[in-house]
Amino acid sequence: MPANIGLEGPEELEQLAFKRLNEGKIKDGLKLVLRAAKGYEGEGRKEDAARLYRYLGYVLLKKTNSVEKARPSLLKSAYLYIDLIEEEISRAEVDLNTLDEYCLNVLEIFMTLEDEKNLMKYAGEFAAIYEDLGTAYQDNDDIFDAINAYESAYWYYRVIGNEEAYKQLAGMLITLYGQLAEEYLGDGKIEDAANAFYNLAKFTWAIFGYDIHFIEMMDTAAKNFERASKIAYSEGDLDRTTTNLVKAQYAYLLAKNFNRSKLIAINAARMLNQLVSHYRSEGKEQSLMNKLIELSESLIGIGKFEEAFNIYKNLLEIKSSVEFRVRVRLAVIKHFAATEGHPDIFAGITELEYQMYKGRFPKALELSERIMLQEDQLSKLLSMIHRAEGLY
Repeated sequence: MPANIGLEGPEELEQLAFKRLNEGKIKDGLKLVLRAAKGYEGEGRKEDAARLYRYLGYVLLKKTNSVEKARPSLLKSAYLYIDLIEEEISRAEVDLNTLDEYCLNVLEIFMTLEDEKNLMKYAGEFAAIYEDLGTAYQDNDDIFDAINAYESAYWYYRVIGNEEAYKQLAGMLITLYGQLAEEYLGDGKIEDAANAFYNLAKFTWAIFGYDIHFIEMMDTAAKNFERASKIAYSEGDLDRTTTNLVKAQYAYLLAKNFNRSKLIAINAARMLNQLVSHYRSEGKEQSLMNKLIELSESLIGIGKFEEAFNIYKNLLEIKSSVEFRVRVRLAVIKHFAATEGHPDIFAGITELEYQMYKGRFPKALELSERIMLQEDQLSKLLSMIHRAEGLY
């Protein structure tokens, strides 16, 4: 270790720390991570300090399998993030993505530490913060930020089991998504309207469960996705056509209109196979991968699991992606929820889609596996997915 290390700033210490860790010098590397974290903290750079304390805590947990040894670093990180949350919400314009990241980190730390008291306390506080933000955005006619804030509040209220609060928010979100859907229809933005109806259906489920109210809204979403696919087809855009067909297929599936879902799947698969051949011959790798995952999803939707997982395996040979891993699991879970009469699993579907919308694919992957391991049939299908991924 260099003799002049005490003269180096936290950035240099952090760089040196990860160099030591990459060299396999774990003890030296972690000592330097701690020094860098303290250095950032001393300079008032709370976000960098919180990030390194969090990293240090999780590495210690992995290396020692001891929550107690990881606790000091993780708690330090959590309380720094709480300070950052307070600073963020005091700004004239709150960055919802930044706030989301801070809040999620705090709750994940308390979940890791199995600190139920603080988990419930801060989830409740964060829910109230987001609800207040949503109201402020709504008062300013900022419908998109209002929806984002209310959705975060909704999920935090679900964490603490406050049914009255999350159902009230679901009602508000139904109203807002309804407004959006009508505006999009009026402007001829059919695909956007379909997405709004789909989200409206999800929050209808939160209030009424898997009943006729939900089914009618999901069927409306499906019809609009199908309409959007026809518009795209008339414009010669097969990319958008197939994407909307797969969305329509799954919306019809969740609405239990199985005949329509199957018919759309047959048309989607035919077009997707054409696009896969075209993109493969053209060497357009990203477009090829996008259509391979859609083809796999479409086949899963009609129960052709072996064929779907073989296509998925071929996709992973081109490129492995956490997003693809989540999407194939989500498709299986949706098929199971609709066809096997397990509407309670829809709660998991909505949370998965929320995590995906926020770009939290590793968390969504973990959640999808937990859901699938709860049911024997899903567990068997998960084993098939693992084989396609090269895991045994």
